[in-house]
Amino acid sequence: MTRRPRQSAWGLWNISFGFFGIQIGFALQNANMSRIFQTLSPDDPDILSKLPALWVAAPLTGLLVQPIIGHLSDRTWLGALGRRRPYFLTGAVLAALSLFVMPLAPALLFAAFMLWVLDASLNISMEPFRAFVGDMLPREQHATGYAVQTAFIGAGAVVGSIFPKALEWAGVANTAAAGAIPDTVRYAFWFGGAALLLAVLWTVVTTREYSPTEMAAFEGDHAADTHDTIRLLAARTFGSSIAWIIGGAVVLAVVYRFALQQEMYLLGGLLIAYGLASIVAIRLARAGRGASMLGHIVGDFSGMPMLMKRLALVQFFSWSALFIMWINTTAIVAQYSYGTSDGASAAFQQAANWVDVLFATYNGVAAIAALTLLPWLARTIGKVRTHAIGLMCGAAGYASFFVIRSPDLLIVSEIGIGIAWASILAMPYAILASALPQAKLGIYMGLFNVFVVIPQLLVATVMGSIMKAWFPGEPIWTMAFAAAVMAIAAAATLRVDERGG
Repeated sequence: MTRRPRQSAWGLWNISFGFFGIQIGFALQNANMSRIFQTLSPDDPDILSKLPALWVAAPLTGLLVQPIIGHLSDRTWLGALGRRRPYFLTGAVLAALSLFVMPLAPALLFAAFMLWVLDASLNISMEPFRAFVGDMLPREQHATGYAVQTAFIGAGAVVGSIFPKALEWAGVANTAAAGAIPDTVRYAFWFGGAALLLAVLWTVVTTREYSPTEMAAFEGDHAADTHDTIRLLAARTFGSSIAWIIGGAVVLAVVYRFALQQEMYLLGGLLIAYGLASIVAIRLARAGRGASMLGHIVGDFSGMPMLMKRLALVQFFSWSALFIMWINTTAIVAQYSYGTSDGASAAFQQAANWVDVLFATYNGVAAIAALTLLPWLARTIGKVRTHAIGLMCGAAGYASFFVIRSPDLLIVSEIGIGIAWASILAMPYAILASALPQAKLGIYMGLFNVFVVIPQLLVATVMGSIMKAWFPGEPIWTMAFAAAVMAIAAAATLRVDERGG
């Protein structure tokens, strides 16, 4: 079996530099979409409770796109353009166009639609980047590769998050007429789109992917047998499929019985849809016609290794906390640190720009921690314990919002969140990549990221109902949920055996 050559420092740079641009796009989205929604709805008194529903497009898009792109990228070879790079490039072009159009949104629903387009485009580029590290690096460089990738994610997020505030410092108008998006946000989205496209083009131009023949030589006896996936799928019963359908029906019944927010119907519908899809996939596999994208996705999802299942649970709770933070931080800082919830006021726009600074802070901390603190801790106490400590730092950061009201002091909160963010972006992937068959790394990374998306979808559909029922007009309580679920994620991490269990 031929070994992959080790990559130099420049090689590691080139492999991950495109993620710098992708994360600029995600940072602009995460830090500004709630602001855009509130700005476009100055006269809607219920806009805070509607924010999770407006965000629902983003996780739903990822849920559908990531496994499909992962599956397709495992099977793509376009000559000189390669295996993963066609997806980098396609997603980057679409995302850059979306970033240009987004701040021109004339109304709330148009902005929500553009969020769907933007998130789909970013996911097309992002998903293959995770597998790209595994493709290009020998196993002993996986931890280093994902640390470098995390550093670029953090750096890109700093740039994306700080754009509007930097433009305000440069004299660009940060206020606009009621219902209009300020110039600081518009220009930030346009510059960010250009930066995203250029960064991805850098990776496309400066890297050469290994051909299918070379990949087969690297894998040797460790290559994945895709026929096993379909054989095992054909041997499955319909019990789990029926359980998914029943679970979805229960969700629908609860939503109807207790008159919860209608967006929760989407969650029940997705559970039922997966149950039905798995029945179809099993029947096709039994009939000898299961070697389709549906068969492989369902088969690989149901046959995940135990290590991946345990890490998936950690991801579920970790990303629940993150999505709560992204949706609600602007409203929290505006109301509790700037004394306003009026999306058209100058104070609200100042608060929103300060949130950009806070988000830039935690991403900057993440970039530094990924290259310094986390590698040292991982060598000293192992990746699993390192991840648990990182997540507890995040839980402490969220909890501190209850006692800190000064906007400046909230930077201290972001330090803990930044350490957690670095660990979330690096440790699970470093643990996972070395334990998976490289020939199926794209689909497995896509399925693993389902557990990044499902909690976001759950938060988007459930959190609004919780806040409206028990904490109306008090968004600070969302940080209590974030702190609690991040602590649960830390506890779940300790069940993971990085040797494979």
